[in-house]
Amino acid sequence: MRGEARPTRARISLDALRHNYRVLRASASDARVMAVIKGDGYGHGLERVARTLMPEAECFAVSGVDEARPIRAAGATQPVVLLGGFFSADEIPLHAREAFQPVIHSHWQVEALAAAGHHEPLDIWIKVDSGMHRLGFLPDEVAGVHRRLSALPGIREIGFLTHLAEADDRDSPRTPEQLRTFEQACAGLPGPRSAANSAGTLGWPAAHCDWVRPGISLYGATPFVDQGRARPDLRPVMTLESGLISVKQLPAGAPIGYGSTWRCPEAMPVGVAAIGYGDGYPRHAPSGTPLLVDGVETQLLGRVSMDLITVDLRPCPQARPGARVVLWGDGLPAETVADRAGTIAYELFCQVTPRAPRQVVESQPRT
Repeated sequence: MRGEARPTRARISLDALRHNYRVLRASASDARVMAVIKGDGYGHGLERVARTLMPEAECFAVSGVDEARPIRAAGATQPVVLLGGFFSADEIPLHAREAFQPVIHSHWQVEALAAAGHHEPLDIWIKVDSGMHRLGFLPDEVAGVHRRLSALPGIREIGFLTHLAEADDRDSPRTPEQLRTFEQACAGLPGPRSAANSAGTLGWPAAHCDWVRPGISLYGATPFVDQGRARPDLRPVMTLESGLISVKQLPAGAPIGYGSTWRCPEAMPVGVAAIGYGDGYPRHAPSGTPLLVDGVETQLLGRVSMDLITVDLRPCPQARPGARVVLWGDGLPAETVADRAGTIAYELFCQVTPRAPRQVVESQPRT
């Protein structure tokens, strides 16, 4: 009941989620879409996101079996790709039984499949390290790994997957380099290809291949760092909001919050909103981080507390206790807030805690 008593909530727009999926689908019309819903659906609710996209999504992607099982339990019959593959050989029978598709990125996984012997038919993906140098086989290893896996009983289709390190920068030469490396590593080998994340889907047509794998943009955030260009037609799925619980007039020079890191430059109205790092709002967000009060843009003042933030009410002096405060989402892109806070929208979404209850709506109110 405590969470219900406070005005803090994360509103989840299912209509916006479906809209974003369709935008991404249209951006890669010659490819199929693998909707990435790992990390509890990027903080939006794994099963909720899966059920919403189930009628249209052709495939889901998660990190491991702990995220894949709830998707099957929710009724999904689509393929589920496990981007981390299996973490122990004991998981292999489950992958085959549930028609999960593990990504094979290390030699120990190849040997585990070989040692597992005959099992139910299993589709797998080979992860190619095309230059990000995280998970995956180096290009000159790929053909040999493919031969080894192709010879194993039970292995049905083998796909190839890579990850783009700099697709968020549409001027970076690294993405074309990675795509060339990926193509050369897989040359002559049968099976579907997948390279495009959200940025690849929206900004790099050459990366579309057979499957695209959008993640962050499903939830309404632009994946690009070059914010000066036109923003994709994405709608925020999560709007983190609270309300003012106090309004007061403070004199010039009055210090605000812990450490007195901000002082009033003039006599001014100051509000307090019922949200803080205990709800997932970033503690390191500096003074000047934008927010909305009743649809008017203003700024954060002073340090973020566990339960509270302090708000500059000079742009909206008429605001009173109960006024709606939007921290990000409808009318204020999460990536704008993330940029000021020195982080990324992914982290903002994933760090919203259960103390900010999710309120599901078909669509967000437009401001």
